[in-house]
Amino acid sequence: MTALSVRDIGISFGGVKAVDSVSFDVEEGSIFSIIGPNGAGKTTLFNLISGVYLPKAGTVSLFGEDVTGVAPNRLVARGLSRTFQNLQIFFRMTVAENVMVGRHLKEARGIVPHLLSLPSVVRQNRDSRTEAIRLLDRIGLAGRADDLAANLPYGELKRLEIARALATEPKILLLDEPAAGCNPKETEDIERLIEAIAADGVTVVLVEHDMRLVMRISNRLHVLDYGKTLASGTAEDVRTNPEVIKAYLGTHGAEEAARARR
Repeated sequence: MTALSVRDIGISFGGVKAVDSVSFDVEEGSIFSIIGPNGAGKTTLFNLISGVYLPKAGTVSLFGEDVTGVAPNRLVARGLSRTFQNLQIFFRMTVAENVMVGRHLKEARGIVPHLLSLPSVVRQNRDSRTEAIRLLDRIGLAGRADDLAANLPYGELKRLEIARALATEPKILLLDEPAAGCNPKETEDIERLIEAIAADGVTVVLVEHDMRLVMRISNRLHVLDYGKTLASGTAEDVRTNPEVIKAYLGTHGAEEAARARR
């Protein structure tokens, strides 16, 4: 089944076409990677899919439902969540509290029960913390639940942001450069986490520059260049595509990608 369908999506800024008639389908439970050089339009595409930007053309569908232009919070309620290229962490909150923020849309809301600290609110907060601890255990951070997020190293902050996105119970998870700035060990941890998320049935759409990671875990790839589709297919299709090598991978990058598949 198709989880995410993008058709002829486009947007311009100041007359420059940042994303130009891009189309692709993502199958449910798969890992789909969007790659391309800096400025290719990858994060802009994520912003269009996730409702941050309103497209000037084209459509976005989740499981057959047209959600073009739907607000981000409503998309989360429909099962789409994301992380960001630059960390969006609440550094003065604890690790567990950061994950609990992701439970907000799953909780009953009302100012009076919270002001009065009614038993239902106490139970809800307890349940949210229990779920947060479960997710932290999944990413290997349960032992740091009560630490301030500011005290975590960079690689753990990247995983924490993924855990918060998972707290929304997504069916589709958009990950914008989750391994950017990570050392090899941190990248390996994130790679295993992404594979585990997909194994649980969550569809993963990934923007990433680490070609070793991308080539190892992706079911399909979509290559952008100057906002347009350059190529689309399996890792092998993309790795050996002359236009992709010329515009993005280069000879060295193609060799690195080839080694990643061995």
